[in-house]
Amino acid sequence: MNTSEAISTYWPSWLSWDLATPIFIFIIIFATIFFARLVDRLLLGYFNNVSLKLRVNPTGYRLLRHLAVAAIYIFGLIIIVSSIPQLRTISVALFAGAGFAGIVIGLAAQTTLTNIISGISLAVFQPFRVGDIVTIHDEYGTISDLTLRHTVVTTWDNRRLIIPNSIISEEAVINWSIEDPTVIWPVNIGISYDSDIDQARSIMEEEARKHPNSMDHYQVSRIHPEVQEGSEVKVLLTELGDFAVNLRLMFWVRDRSLAYGTGCELMESIKKRFDVEGIEIPFPYRTIMFKGDMPKKVFSKQEAEVPETGASGLHFQETGEPSDDSGESE
Repeated sequence: MNTSEAISTYWPSWLSWDLATPIFIFIIIFATIFFARLVDRLLLGYFNNVSLKLRVNPTGYRLLRHLAVAAIYIFGLIIIVSSIPQLRTISVALFAGAGFAGIVIGLAAQTTLTNIISGISLAVFQPFRVGDIVTIHDEYGTISDLTLRHTVVTTWDNRRLIIPNSIISEEAVINWSIEDPTVIWPVNIGISYDSDIDQARSIMEEEARKHPNSMDHYQVSRIHPEVQEGSEVKVLLTELGDFAVNLRLMFWVRDRSLAYGTGCELMESIKKRFDVEGIEIPFPYRTIMFKGDMPKKVFSKQEAEVPETGASGLHFQETGEPSDDSGESE
């Protein structure tokens, strides 16, 4: 006796089973959705409390919560299928041909299954965690959620970037938060060939050292003891360009979220110091010459040989135009 037959024994005699079946299915659907949302909220609150108290990584908990909700929906679907005789017969036939059905379903849901397997792999091996700052697909942002199908990245401009897990598992991901969040950030500035390189280097280092987000040697050495004193801020000459001497300022910041803004502020302060100290930041120079202004050089060509018929030859200038004089060759 299945579930629907057991319920039919307590069903009123005036209510036909044909009407009871859809009512029973509706009740199961409602109960499945209700319990799925209830379990999701309970697990979410429990995992948040555990994460705050024990300071554990919530990434694996999020995946477990999604798996629990998926299991409730699957259980409800099984009850609905078993309560309908027609579907029960079809399900038995499908189980009988499970091998062929598995191949068909696997091919049809290949992308979905790949995303699910990739999501489980990301939760187990954890190349990134919820809350990590990453760069994916040239997009900079924070991992805000990890589901069975996709990963949600909140970008720096507050966009929600939803990427399938199968794509993330095949891409190179820059994780700015894993192990050591400190970053060496570069700022490139070019000066003219007439400017003093040592003076420009001194100005750039001074502006970087006095910025509040730039780490001093004491702060850097606590995390990277191999960094020598004075080298936490340095300026290197990277290129002798066509019209500029290119310098690169490199300094330490506490994490990637501060790096870009700090670099922009330093570029502005260095530009103002250069203006005061007389250090020129050049721009490309182009000299345009019109064809009419160029000096014309006329080169006489040899006179064309005159054939015996008496036909006269033509004298050509560099411009390719025929000359005015014509006559027999001497």
